[in-house]
Amino acid sequence: MPLLFEPIAIRELTIRNRAWLSPMCMYSCNAEDGMPNDWHLTHLGARAQGGFGLIMSEAVAVTKDGRITPQDAGLWNDEQAEAWAHIVKFVHDQGAAFGFQLGHAGRKASTYRGFPGEPKGCIAIEDGGWQTLGPSTIAHEGYRAPRAMTRGDMDDVIDAFTAAAGRADRVGADVVEVHAAHGYLLHEFLSPLANDRADEYGGSFENRVRFPLEVIKAVRAVWPQDKPLFVRVSATDWIEGGWDVEQTSRFAGLLQRIGVDLIDVSSGSIAPAKIPATRNYQVPLAAKIRSDNTILTAAVGLILEPKEAEKILISGESDVVFLARVALREAAWPLRAAFELGLDATEIPYPPQYTRARFDLIPAE
Repeated sequence: MPLLFEPIAIRELTIRNRAWLSPMCMYSCNAEDGMPNDWHLTHLGARAQGGFGLIMSEAVAVTKDGRITPQDAGLWNDEQAEAWAHIVKFVHDQGAAFGFQLGHAGRKASTYRGFPGEPKGCIAIEDGGWQTLGPSTIAHEGYRAPRAMTRGDMDDVIDAFTAAAGRADRVGADVVEVHAAHGYLLHEFLSPLANDRADEYGGSFENRVRFPLEVIKAVRAVWPQDKPLFVRVSATDWIEGGWDVEQTSRFAGLLQRIGVDLIDVSSGSIAPAKIPATRNYQVPLAAKIRSDNTILTAAVGLILEPKEAEKILISGESDVVFLARVALREAAWPLRAAFELGLDATEIPYPPQYTRARFDLIPAE
């Protein structure tokens, strides 16, 4: 059995394989109400049919003002949760697990989605934008300056994350992942490039990790103990003087102590940087965190071919792999991977409706 297709047990959850769908924003709630719709059902459902072990939602905003764009999906009210319930059930019916990524965009909120032919950048207040929040008043490059968060703002954000986690549990999600990467709110607290607070939440490493730890600890307290909790991190800002992999490794140890089960290792996006985005470029970051700690890690980033993914797992660089852009191109990537890695046709999780298209039935030229 290829390691990519060995089930993995985390707490009381067993996931059928280690090829997982990465969270990817769809910016497709066109009514601007945070409600998932047929697009989300079709997009996520197709990947569940295609054999992924875990289907992660896009980043769902925990508050209306925490959206990246007006078209973001949300989990800040019960109506949104009810709309997600049908999608969660469909994913489960295909044999996959389902997870929500919970996020707050911080100073990178109130932006256009930037689809082809549409505007990009920060939405002006007079055009429907809103005042953003951040640890400091340092603006993301080209964006409006955020308002520095007060203690009351921080308490409200903690409450929003925990309320969203409660809704995720009620609709049957198996996993929640707290988004602390890609320049959004929790990453902004971690990075000196976005956080110049002079109180107990800025300055030293211990201070900068304080608020993210408060959020994650609160989520762990309300998320059922038999269900896994993940955290996505940007392991490095790729900028001197910013957040780096050594700090991330220390942070991972702290996360493990408060009950986090897996670190989802991405990188960048706090500020423009020269990122060496070659094949598997973030895998060494996951490997570093895994070697320094005993917490599970997920690798992500230009992992394209089944043999690449299998090599990453066999080498011990990570415990699972998240697939992103390749999964947009190929909804049934795990079915092809299982065939190419030598699984017998009876072991490949084809939906019964698709068995006539098994790879082993393709005639030779």
